[in-house]
Amino acid sequence: MVDYIESKVLAKRRKPRDNSIMNQDSAIVTIKGVMPTSNGCAIFLGNEEKTFVIYVDPAIGNAINMTINKVKKERPLTHDLIGLILKGMESKIERVLINDVDEGTFFARIILHMENELGKKIIELDARPSDSIVLALQMDQPIHVSRKVIDNVEDMTEILERILRKQDS
Repeated sequence: MVDYIESKVLAKRRKPRDNSIMNQDSAIVTIKGVMPTSNGCAIFLGNEEKTFVIYVDPAIGNAINMTINKVKKERPLTHDLIGLILKGMESKIERVLINDVDEGTFFARIILHMENELGKKIIELDARPSDSIVLALQMDQPIHVSRKVIDNVEDMTEILERILRKQDS
């Protein structure tokens, strides 16, 4: 497995793609494990069909762990601030979708739903999967993965089970 840095995506020239979340067949996944690596954290995501890994930087791995474990913070972190801003604007994350993978780099979309005195609006945003995961966990919203991603990632179910067995013994 090769570690990567998600921010490299910005520098990469890519061919146009249909990023729209609205037209994608997807499955809901959960976080099955968060494990430190030499360069950050491995986030194991999956369902009964398949488990796969997204590598994230240590700060995001820590944010995911803190959110899963409901750790109280003295001051809001960046993801907490974003959640507070969305709440203040009467918006919420409807769902996130990890919609593409290219050479180990994953891509995601966040669907926001806003309804207030000005009207109703649905907004679709391009986002890093790591940030999307933290926000979805904080707001108790589902994490979806497109069929295209599920079909193209390596199944890590057995590896995760081996790691977990080793930790238990």
